[in-house]
Amino acid sequence: MMEKSCTLLVHFDKGTPALANEIKEALEGNDVELKIEALKKAIMLLLNGDTIPQLFITIIRYVLPSEDHTVQKLLLLYLEIIEKTDSKGKILPEMILICQNLRNNLQHPNEYIRGVTLRFLCRLNEAEIIEPLIPSILANLEHRHPFVRRNAVMAIMFVYRLPQGETLLDSAPEIIDRFLASEQDPSSKRNAFLMLFNCAQDRAVNYLFTHIGRIIEWGEQLQMVVLELIKKVCRVNKGEKSKYIKIIISLLDAPSSAVVYECAGTLVSLSSAPTAIKAAANTYSQLLLSQSDNNVKLILLDRISELKASHREIMVELVMDVLRALSSPNVILGGRLLILCLI
Repeated sequence: MMEKSCTLLVHFDKGTPALANEIKEALEGNDVELKIEALKKAIMLLLNGDTIPQLFITIIRYVLPSEDHTVQKLLLLYLEIIEKTDSKGKILPEMILICQNLRNNLQHPNEYIRGVTLRFLCRLNEAEIIEPLIPSILANLEHRHPFVRRNAVMAIMFVYRLPQGETLLDSAPEIIDRFLASEQDPSSKRNAFLMLFNCAQDRAVNYLFTHIGRIIEWGEQLQMVVLELIKKVCRVNKGEKSKYIKIIISLLDAPSSAVVYECAGTLVSLSSAPTAIKAAANTYSQLLLSQSDNNVKLILLDRISELKASHREIMVELVMDVLRALSSPNVILGGRLLILCLI
């Protein structure tokens, strides 16, 4: 028997487990705080191997209608961890009962409930539950709140990546391509590009080169995904490295230090040409001077040391730039710098 991966680990003292009937009574009551505590106990019992199947109908009747955000969040956690299929892998009949509730949540006037429900769908693998929800998921791409839109994109990506995904949502890449072209929210754009990167790489590449002149204006999150795409494409199509390296070099002027650092590492991984190595080394040196966190400085020194080991002749030219970081009062950092420059 195959063990399933666990998405959550919660400590629970099994020496004092709550009785199922006590949990049931609390769930049936009107006190929201008691419902929350009962749901937490039910979840912890489930995670420790006690299936308590008799609670499912109680939860359907008394917990599903709740408008409380904490109750809804715990409910989705409960629905995530319960068994949804029988020993033959077929969906349990009672699971269909949750479809209407999920659909209602996806159409709820509160954007938080919509968003967390969409996020929950990213962790579902049962096509029979997901299929009736597809129209509601797609409708959330047009919601006014970016929190809902960005989670709708992620839900579409995870649905499309299911074994039956292309049957459930065959037009997903085209839909997300259109969404990406008009979306303004940075996080939603990042998620949309990530979806194309994972599910329709040609569309992601096409979007990248269609908007190549504006890459420097994109947010940090999207720029980081662009760098991941470049590494993936260049590993497969080594002949196309040159046009992607131009994009990386342009991103060295990005306002985000994280993007600039990632650009330098990507350059080194893709090219051993002196111009690329020098650009990466200059970037590390500039970051070494501009960053205030000593742990970050030590990481940068590690990267510079690696370049020195393989490209010593290029790094010699940058000794003075690196030594400027000696102004730091940190003794460990100063010692590492001197060793790097003298040996």
